[in-house]
Amino acid sequence: MKARMQNPAMVLPDAMKGIQNLFKAMNTGGVPQEIMELVHLRASQINGCSTCVYGGVASARKAGMSDDRLHSVVAWREAPFFTDAERAALALAEAATRLADRSGKAVPDDVWDEAADHFDEKQLAAIILMVATTNFFNRINATIEEPAGATW
Repeated sequence: MKARMQNPAMVLPDAMKGIQNLFKAMNTGGVPQEIMELVHLRASQINGCSTCVYGGVASARKAGMSDDRLHSVVAWREAPFFTDAERAALALAEAATRLADRSGKAVPDDVWDEAADHFDEKQLAAIILMVATTNFFNRINATIEEPAGATW
């Protein structure tokens, strides 16, 4: 399968500079890399972005995540492999990704409060930026039909 076009972030070089700055900022948030990989992977699973799921699994493995944990992200609520902090981050990622799936607050207070119990403001900012950036890439990849395993 071939993408419809080159990734827009590569077509417009200034876009890639902005994206790189987002990742640079996220990496200063003090969130363990495994948690960042978990939220990226979960948002990508929800959005059905094969490119980001494929890349997310590879990145998570590089960060030291076990296969048990990787295979269980899709069913994290039922799986025994995640800490309370990871569960809070995953719940926040789901809520922030599924904005149109609920009435009322996009991110319910109980989800926010649980995340805020585990992460300080800087860490929350990094997690939120990771979720938002992942959703951004999921939408680009779905639109241009970027195949899993593609390299830029």
